[in-house]
Amino acid sequence: MTAHEIIIRPIVSERSYALMEENKYTFEVARNANKYQIKDAVEELFSVHVTRVNTINVKPKTKRVRYIAGKTRQWKKAVVTLAEGESIEIFGAQA
Repeated sequence: MTAHEIIIRPIVSERSYALMEENKYTFEVARNANKYQIKDAVEELFSVHVTRVNTINVKPKTKRVRYIAGKTRQWKKAVVTLAEGESIEIFGAQA
């Protein structure tokens, strides 16, 4: 898998922006990627040093539209901690 296949997109939320102040960045990643692959992909794409990777499997939620019940998709989230003094520029905003 290439780095672009592993890192799908950055997660943009109030919580992820609050974590950027602590030098932690949140990404949606491929469900079959492990922590070592995620670390290598972030280092390759953004030219930074990763010190820690935490992963979370986001479970699907049951949703209902009128009488039909379904589920949202299942996906994987990674919170990446960078080395001191380094940052990633997301949408032109630096933390």
